[in-house]
Amino acid sequence: MKIGLDIFSGAGGLSLGAEMAGIDVRFAVEKDPSAAATFRFNHQGATVFCEDIQNLDPVEIIGKDNELFIIMGGPPCQGFSLSNTMTRNMENPNNLLFKEFVRFVDKLQPKWVLFENVYGLTNIEKGATENAILKSFEAIGYKVKEKVLWASDFGVPQKRNRFFIVGNRCGVDFEFPEPQGTNITVEEAIGDLPDLQNGDMFESLSYKLPKKDASEYAKMMRAKSRKAKQNFVSRNNDLVIERYKYIGQGENWQAIPEFLMKNYTDKSRCHSGIYKRLRSDAPSVVISNYRKMMLIHPTQDRGLSVREAARIQSFPDNFIFQGPLMRIQQQIGNAVPPLLAKAVIEKIISYES
Repeated sequence: MKIGLDIFSGAGGLSLGAEMAGIDVRFAVEKDPSAAATFRFNHQGATVFCEDIQNLDPVEIIGKDNELFIIMGGPPCQGFSLSNTMTRNMENPNNLLFKEFVRFVDKLQPKWVLFENVYGLTNIEKGATENAILKSFEAIGYKVKEKVLWASDFGVPQKRNRFFIVGNRCGVDFEFPEPQGTNITVEEAIGDLPDLQNGDMFESLSYKLPKKDASEYAKMMRAKSRKAKQNFVSRNNDLVIERYKYIGQGENWQAIPEFLMKNYTDKSRCHSGIYKRLRSDAPSVVISNYRKMMLIHPTQDRGLSVREAARIQSFPDNFIFQGPLMRIQQQIGNAVPPLLAKAVIEKIISYES
C-alpha cells in the first residue's frame, strides 16, 4: 500500500486526486478548522492534525511503523501570488513555510515528494525563490523536476496554472505528464445543475438534466450522487445584480454603464477579472476568490453556486464542504483541482512498475 501524507492540505483537492490515482492518504496537516473539517469529512479514515505545522514533530504524528510513499502539499501561497505586489519576497513569513515542508521530508524520508504552488512563485526575485526551494530538496537527497501545468490540459474545465515540483530519492529522472488534449467547457461542466437565483441556499436539489442527457464530464462528477448538493449562492445587493444584466459572456466590468459605476472613483485599478461573466463555450477563468471577484454565471444574473464552482475545480458532487459559506468559497478557490493532481500522481506511480 502506497501511504501518503498531505501537509498544508486545505480541503483536500490534492489528496482526492492522489486517492483517485491509488494512494492511501492516511495523514493530513491543516491549520484552518473549516478546511480541516472538510478534509476529515471527505477522507474518512485519515488522521487530520488541525494545528500549526511549526509545532508538530513529523515522526511523532506519523509513527515509526508507517513508511511513507509520498509527502505532498502546497504551503500558503498568498505571499507568492502575482496579485500580491507588496510582499512577494522572502521577507514575508508565509513564504518561509516551504522550509516546514522540507523539514517534514527530511525527517520522514518519503520515496516521493510533490510540492505545488501558484505560478507567481517562479518569477519572484528573478527565479531566486524557485531555485532556493529546488536546492533545499536536493540538499536532503532528492532528485527534482519542476514545471508549470495547466489544469485545462488534464480534464479540468478551467484555465488555471499551477507550479509543481516532483522529487524522489530513487534516482528516477521524472517527466511530467503530457497534456491530454481535453478542453472541457463551462456548459459541459455545469449545464446539468439546477437553475438558481441570487442568494439561494438549497442544500439539495434535483439535477436539471437526466443523467443520460448530461455531458460525459457531468456524468463523471455525479457518478456517486443522486442530487445536486450545496446549491449555495452569495446574496449580492440590487446594484450588483443590475450591473450583471449588462455584461455578456466573456465580458467584464468594462461593459457596465457609467451611471452604475459611480462609486468606483478610480476604475483604472479594476482588475480585468472583476465582474467577469463566464463563457458557456470555453473553459472557465480561474476560480480563486470567486465571491470577491463576483464571477457571473454564463446565462443567469447571479454569482456561482458552491456546487458550480466545485465542478469547475473538478470536485465530484459527493464531495461536501464544511464551514460557513465564505469559508467554503475560500476552500474551493484555494484548492488544487483533483483531476490535475490525479494526472501528476498517476505519472509518479507509473515509475513504480
